[in-house]
Amino acid sequence: MGMFGTMNVADSGLVVYRKWLDAVSDNIANMNDVSSTSGTAFQARYVVAQASGYGDAGGVQVAGAAFGSAEGRVVYQPDHPLADADGYVRVPDIDLSDQMSQLVMAQRGYQANLAVVERAHDAYTAALQLGR
Repeated sequence: MGMFGTMNVADSGLVVYRKWLDAVSDNIANMNDVSSTSGTAFQARYVVAQASGYGDAGGVQVAGAAFGSAEGRVVYQPDHPLADADGYVRVPDIDLSDQMSQLVMAQRGYQANLAVVERAHDAYTAALQLGR
């Protein structure tokens, strides 16, 4: 690992956790979206991460995104303007408690990687002060 390898690994973790936080916040913001039964529901987004430079302390990267079911759930809301003749609408199949758990995990991971960057920065700064 090079001189700044620690910061590079932690930085890659920050990027992945930030994208995970973005996906979770998107899912929570759209969990009450309603569409007609003939349409598709909002699809929850999940971040797929993978190791990069495995063995070289390369860190992690976003490999892509996985999406939830477009089928969603059909619920009875006869007063909704998008309701079909029987009074049903389609909503996303997103569980708030699951999303909140993912939000906490992503937030803690982000904070941990940020702490590594801060500590590495302090160590490098202290090392530079030795030469004065």
